Amino acid sequence: MNPILSVKNIQKSFDGTGVLKGVSLDIHEGEVVVVIGPSGCGKSTLLRCINGLERINGGEIWLRDQRISDQEKNMHLVRQKIGMVFQSYDLFPHMKVMDNLLLGPTKALKRPADEVKAEAMEMLKRVGLAEKADALPRTLSGGQKQRVALVRAMLMHPELLLLDEITAALDPEMVSEVLNVVIDLAEQGMTMAIVTHEMRFAEAVADRVLFMEQGVIVEEGAPAEFFREPRTERARQFLQSFTYASTRKNAR
Repeated sequence: MNPILSVKNIQKSFDGTGVLKGVSLDIHEGEVVVVIGPSGCGKSTLLRCINGLERINGGEIWLRDQRISDQEKNMHLVRQKIGMVFQSYDLFPHMKVMDNLLLGPTKALKRPADEVKAEAMEMLKRVGLAEKADALPRTLSGGQKQRVALVRAMLMHPELLLLDEITAALDPEMVSEVLNVVIDLAEQGMTMAIVTHEMRFAEAVADRVLFMEQGVIVEEGAPAEFFREPRTERARQFLQSFTYASTRKNAR
C-alpha cells in the first residue's frame, strides 16, 4: 500500500546551520507516528516543513501522488488536507467557540454553515465541551482551548493531522484531558504525526516511534520494542532521563 505521506531526504537550514540533515520517512493511512527526541533535534521543524510553514532546502515531500514541497503558491490548498495543531491554540479571542469552528470549513471549503455547525456540536459533545459552544476563548482553560483547537482541525476533514507539542503549554492536570482526545482520534483511524515529550502518551498512542537527534532519525521502531529495549545508546540515555512506568495500552 502506498504511503499517504512520503518525506524523501529533506534538508533544512537556518542561517547556515543544518536543522534537518536528510530526513526520510513514510506514513501510511491510519498510522500514528510519534516523533521524540531532545529539544533542538529538529522534530518540530520536520512537522513545519511537512505543513509548508518552512521551506525545505533539499529533498521532496509527497502527499499521496502529489509533490507538495514545490507548491508554495497552492499551500493553502495543501493545508486543507494536512491539519496542524500547535501548543498555542491560535483561537480568535474575539470570536465565540462555535464561530472559531465554523470559519475554516465555511470559508475555505465552502461548506454550508448549518452542516458544519451540526458536525461541530457533535464533536464538541465528544470532547466534553458542548456547553462551551457560545463561550469566548478567554473563559476557557488551557486544556479546553486545546480541545477546541483539535475539533477545529478535524472539521477540515484532513487526510493527515500534525500535532506539535500540544500539551507543552498546559498545566499537568490538564494534559490528560487533551491526550485522551488524541487517543480517541487514533482509535477512530486518524492518520497522525505527533511531536511530544509525554513518553507515556507516546507509548500508548504510537504505531511507530521515531527518535531524532541532531537533525537525523537515529532510531525507529514499534513502541513496545523502543521503550523497553532501544537499540542505540543515545536513545537509552534519552529514555533514562524520564521517570515513568511502562504502561503501554492494548487499545489499538
